[in-house]
Amino acid sequence: MSLQPIVAFDDVNFSYESSLETLFSGLTIHFPEGFTGIVGANGAGKSTLLKLVTGSIEPSSGSIQNVADTIYCEQRTDVPPRSLPEFLDDWDADAFELRRRLQIEPDFNTRWNSLSHGERKRSQIAHALWQKPSVFALDEPTNHIDASARALLISSLKEYSGIGLIVSHDRELLDDLCIKCLWLNPPDAQEFAGGYSFAREQRQQNMSSAQKERKKVKAEVKKNQRDLVKKREAASREHSVRSKRGISAKDTDAKEKIDRARVADSKAGQPLRQLGGKSTQLQSRLDDARVVKEYDAGIWLPGSQSRRDALFTIKAGEILLNSKRRLIFPELLMKTSDRIAVTGQNGSGKSTFIKHILSLVNLPSEKLIVMPQEVSAEAAMKILSRARLLNPEQLGHVLNIVSRLGSRPNRLLESESPSPGEIRKLLLALGMIGVPHLIVMDEPTNHLDLPSIEALEVALSGSPCGLLLVSHDQPFLDKLATVRWHLSDDGQGDSQLTVLDHEE
Repeated sequence: MSLQPIVAFDDVNFSYESSLETLFSGLTIHFPEGFTGIVGANGAGKSTLLKLVTGSIEPSSGSIQNVADTIYCEQRTDVPPRSLPEFLDDWDADAFELRRRLQIEPDFNTRWNSLSHGERKRSQIAHALWQKPSVFALDEPTNHIDASARALLISSLKEYSGIGLIVSHDRELLDDLCIKCLWLNPPDAQEFAGGYSFAREQRQQNMSSAQKERKKVKAEVKKNQRDLVKKREAASREHSVRSKRGISAKDTDAKEKIDRARVADSKAGQPLRQLGGKSTQLQSRLDDARVVKEYDAGIWLPGSQSRRDALFTIKAGEILLNSKRRLIFPELLMKTSDRIAVTGQNGSGKSTFIKHILSLVNLPSEKLIVMPQEVSAEAAMKILSRARLLNPEQLGHVLNIVSRLGSRPNRLLESESPSPGEIRKLLLALGMIGVPHLIVMDEPTNHLDLPSIEALEVALSGSPCGLLLVSHDQPFLDKLATVRWHLSDDGQGDSQLTVLDHEE
């Protein structure tokens, strides 16, 4: 009989050498069979936890009990998995079914660079499931994936029978898959049963209880301090009255009376000592009733509208998507305050079309913010270096925006390897320095935690800039877009762009 795989943290501490903050302090937790959701703000250590579980990095102290059979599916899809060719050539029934279910084509490895990010992500996860790991860590598995592919992915993940850890901004995915959630708020972590929605409700109740308890204890602390002051003042007065100073050395009767009074005082001093002990107890209760700091969300992005009649116009035409397929589009116009959603299935040509638009937009570079689907690790470090070189006034403005988008700016500046979510916030904040006229975002909610997505929605809703948004996140588009450019199959193998009202 084979033993069940075990993943357990025992008093684990971890911090990056470049950071003054501790990510994990005394973390002791057991991960059972089934999926555990790892949730928390960008930069809270979610990806770091997955790397610790799978052995990519070691804890600063403490121990991690694990098995060797682990796989980490990271957020980035820059390069194909090493053994992807073997998976594509494997005609075992399980491999064939995975390729069929997740729509993996035989030539995906040879044309990886031309695949959409959604196709890459499906390939990455299918390849990992093919290896049947005992421990499977997924970092943002639904990034870039359209609705139909997402449904296929969830059905495949539901059949996984090992220990799973999943980081995701997809609330429905976490609710569908997870048996518990670990909520990170460095250096602390809280464990909750159930999916994200239940965990969030429990966390809010805990925070509300902690706030009430903290308020109550603070009132008791103030009263106790007032009582201490009164007792000490009274003791000081009595001590001066009962001092032997100035009494003749021969006046033994007076000295004896004072000594008897002092013995009585030692009993009277007991309440003073009790108040001192109560102060210690109250401070302990105050520490236990710590309230998680909530950072302000939402900010008006100070972009101005262009004085032009339109940000760009595009004549009707077509562009090649690959050697077999074209994207056909009508004449298009984007006005200065338009909010346009670009939608369509993976592989329909959305990102290619955005590149075509950007090649025709005639705006000064500082008036245009472009957020790509993915920011490479090298590009991320350049963005971080650019921020570090800003003058104090500009840096303060940028870090204020980053904070209001849900990240701790100081932790970001200290980071050796900022999370993709943090870099996206920093890229947007840096762009705001130039007072932009147009913001172009390709899958803007990828890599963002749920509170950050809500903060981004609030921020963009207050911006007068033109918005061009490519996304599979329908709730996000519903709150921001007024026009939809939809790409769909024309029935003859090509993609056709159609202009619709956003409600259609």
